[in-house]
Amino acid sequence: MISFVLGVEDLADTRFAVSPLHETLLSLRVLQDPGLSALHIPWRRSVVGRIGPLDTELLMALVARRRTIPDFLTPQPTSFAPTFDEQLAVVRQASPARVRHDLLTAHAPDPLPAALHDATVADDISVVRLRDAVCELLRQFWEVAIEPEWRQMRLLLEADMTYRARQLAVGGARWLFADMHPNLRWHNGVLHIDKMISRHRVAASGRGLLLLPSVFAHKPAPPVGPEEPPRLVYPVRGVATLWATPPTVDATALASLLGAPRARLLTLLEEPLATVEIARRFRVTPSAVSQHLRVLHATGLVTRARDGRQVLYRRSSLGDQLTGRQQRHRIAPS
Repeated sequence: MISFVLGVEDLADTRFAVSPLHETLLSLRVLQDPGLSALHIPWRRSVVGRIGPLDTELLMALVARRRTIPDFLTPQPTSFAPTFDEQLAVVRQASPARVRHDLLTAHAPDPLPAALHDATVADDISVVRLRDAVCELLRQFWEVAIEPEWRQMRLLLEADMTYRARQLAVGGARWLFADMHPNLRWHNGVLHIDKMISRHRVAASGRGLLLLPSVFAHKPAPPVGPEEPPRLVYPVRGVATLWATPPTVDATALASLLGAPRARLLTLLEEPLATVEIARRFRVTPSAVSQHLRVLHATGLVTRARDGRQVLYRRSSLGDQLTGRQQRHRIAPS
């Protein structure tokens, strides 16, 4: 069991973040063990056919037999939603001593796989070379296996955070953790994580608690080492919907529902566009476009955000579902 002792200030500093690097590392567990989650079999089947050119021996060696992952590969996110490259840059700064220690700790009591042998030598140059090779390999894997699906994954992660935030607001910490996972138990200011290989108790001591919802986590996953700040990766709700085949949408029916101009506009807004640009493409006045955008925004079918002097509009997740474009990069059914 691993326990996090959380004071009043730590609960006040409980926060959420989205981590593309965590998802990338956790997805390796599913590649390594297809029986871990039947929900991800369509994703795994698709990815296996695309990672042939990569060094899969080194990639699979990053996950230990006990399914632990070296802590240096999953640094604490420094913002709510860092990019993959920002997180990977932190990993590239890990010292040889840290890389060596975390690899050995994650794989203990087993010896390191042959692909990680350079971490056992005293020569720091070899360890740095291994670290950089791992970083480059993870970047390649991210681009092939995770990035094409990231938009939909992030929508699912953010939806779960919204739900959890409401649980916290309504029922406090007890409700926040109540239905997160059976292995989690909140009692007298301590969060207990059962069925862990490690056995330690960590006092947050003002550092708060970082919660990371995950598509690929099959159970709660704290850091391997007790010296890391309190952090908990937990399984997200609704994963079964992620790889589902989208329904076929009748374009005529969509136009009948929204009207032809709005249906065409909703179909266009897969990427953020300003009113002037939309008007240019449709060869109409910006005021005509604005009228349709106001209606689509009021009904939750598009979102908007300011970028300097411009307001950018983009189709929302609800709009994605309505147009059948929710899974543009989706895995084809087998």
